[in-house]
Amino acid sequence: MPRVLVVENEPQLARYLVIYLKARSFEVETARNGVTALRLVGELSPDVVLLGLDLPDMKGVDLLRALRAWSRVPILAYSDRGAWDETVTALDAGADDCIIKPFGMDELLARLRAAARRAIDGAHMNSFGKIATEDFTIDLSAKKATRQGHDVRLSPTEWHLLEVLIRHRGHLVGRKQLLHEIWGSRYRDGSNCLRVYMARLRRKLEADPSHPSYLITAPGMGYRFEAG
Repeated sequence: MPRVLVVENEPQLARYLVIYLKARSFEVETARNGVTALRLVGELSPDVVLLGLDLPDMKGVDLLRALRAWSRVPILAYSDRGAWDETVTALDAGADDCIIKPFGMDELLARLRAAARRAIDGAHMNSFGKIATEDFTIDLSAKKATRQGHDVRLSPTEWHLLEVLIRHRGHLVGRKQLLHEIWGSRYRDGSNCLRVYMARLRRKLEADPSHPSYLITAPGMGYRFEAG
């Protein structure tokens, strides 16, 4: 049973989320503020964190940065409509996915299940060995990336995207296939999300992100990984 930590300041919404998720076979814990959330992630080791970015004691992005300093737990963040800049900042701070309120519960459930599945599957992932290029080295079994002698920190979703592309290295992976493998079959309209994550991977790995050598876009079709 996947365990979700719901971090939400508003009691009514928190109560609704708990009831909804428990009815769908999630184990649910709650935190009303960032300090409690930090403590519970350490104590409970949840499979995924559902994070409302409006917190009473700290900014949601500050909580994200604090968690990412020591934890790779998948984090699904959400914010109010019109706060697109906030969601982009949250992704840069370490969120694996973002959703805008008001969101449909079916979409939220699909994204949570995908995040929990990635966390569970990641613990049993087969080794794909090492990929060494002139610019970076990837060890998928150890979940370690280095560039110019320095460790590169990747989020769980970034790792998953990279793993899928490397598994099919040299071959085009369509957008629909990537969405299915990373976020599940029910998440269909995610082209913008893919672009965001590809841009983040390029910034972290490519020598010239605007002219990538390894993470290649096939316009209108998908992406491929070229080992050089």
